Amino acid sequence: MQTVKVKRGRPGTGLGLFAEKDFKKGEFIAEYTGVRIATPIADTLKTKYLFEINEKWTVDGSSRSNLARYINHSCFPNSESDVRAGKILISALRPIMHGEEITMDYGDDYVDEFIKPFGCKCGACDGKKVPQKKEKVLAAVV
Repeated sequence: MQTVKVKRGRPGTGLGLFAEKDFKKGEFIAEYTGVRIATPIADTLKTKYLFEINEKWTVDGSSRSNLARYINHSCFPNSESDVRAGKILISALRPIMHGEEITMDYGDDYVDEFIKPFGCKCGACDGKKVPQKKEKVLAAVV
């Protein structure tokens, strides 16, 4: 039985990964797979499918056979990743119902580089631009 399915996600998000069964909190959903490359090399690449395991290794998950690559970002995700024995395992943060899109928080670095410039399109943000922090200007009195 197939437990997940790739199909069209929310407008502006492209394809997404959807539950084909109910998942319990903590239940394994998928493994993020791909070619393992050195993290310093990965840091020079512009692909959106890089998943850092540690300072030494990163997984390039751009292959379409990697179903976990279709998990879209959400500011209020229903799944999370955990690295165990060099494998990236995705599990449910809470119960996920059949037909629900599986989402994950991609983290600040990814959001700042790839999402913030266009506005977050997750269900919580609904395409609103993430406000930029205003830097305080301090005047020195001489």
